Amino acid sequence: MVIQSNMSPEAVVNVWADTRTIFEKFQVPIQTKTMQDTVDSEKLEDLLIELNLSIGSSAVTCTAGG
Repeated sequence: MVIQSNMSPEAVVNVWADTRTIFEKFQVPIQTKTMQDTVDSEKLEDLLIELNLSIGSSAVTCTAGG
């Protein structure tokens, strides 16, 4: 995954503008607080999956250490 829970919605949308609609779908405001601090853990997992699918990233596309 490229988009992670320690990122803020604002930072994500600044890089991947199309993700704004996903945040809206999950009713997550575009703000500077991290997703891990503001989104319920059950909802967060689904949000991260959908965000990463939308940008073409998954655990398979990433390697340990960057």
